Amino acid sequence: MATPALPLRTVHVQPERLAGWLDRFAVRHGTPTEQTGADAVRFRAPDGAEASVLLRWGPLPPGTTLLEYVASERLVGALLARRRAHAVGVFAGSTLLEGHHHAHYVQGRTKAGGWSQQRYARRREHQADRSFTGAADEVADILLPHLDSLEALVLGGDKVAVKTVLADPAFAALRALAENTAHPLYPVPDPNKGILAGFATTFRSVPIQLNELA
Repeated sequence: MATPALPLRTVHVQPERLAGWLDRFAVRHGTPTEQTGADAVRFRAPDGAEASVLLRWGPLPPGTTLLEYVASERLVGALLARRRAHAVGVFAGSTLLEGHHHAHYVQGRTKAGGWSQQRYARRREHQADRSFTGAADEVADILLPHLDSLEALVLGGDKVAVKTVLADPAFAALRALAENTAHPLYPVPDPNKGILAGFATTFRSVPIQLNELA
């Protein structure tokens, strides 16, 4: 019976450090062959080690090297949404060009039962609805004016919160921008000024999948 393959592990490298990472991979494992696919550039070394650089911004354009691809100064929209806070911004590369963040008061859970518990639950839902509405207003104010120039929309926070904020039919094109990349929904704490400003480090990082020999 064949031994099942071990799961791949993933490391993340900042764009400016990818060249050095690939050089060190070649030193450790031998000069690899390179194969470009629709979703990754795969490096296979003579000793069996493999490293797949994931293409989260879409396929590698003809005539563009991998290093140029990851270092591109893309104009990217960002939405970070959680029940208690949200942040919206536009980035050029790692630079935040425009953005805003806002915290919301959402009442904590109560241990009371019966009618009182239901009343507090309704209040929490109302407060959350108002916070999502505020986030949607800022999406309209900050992201929609850049819609024709944005290359992507990257998302972070809570899945339900993000989906609720982007539910308006007016945001259909923004939802398409988010769906047309291979970026995940990034986990972030309640967004604030620092979380928003540093989010580029997260979404610009280059994921590399490694096999058990790498």
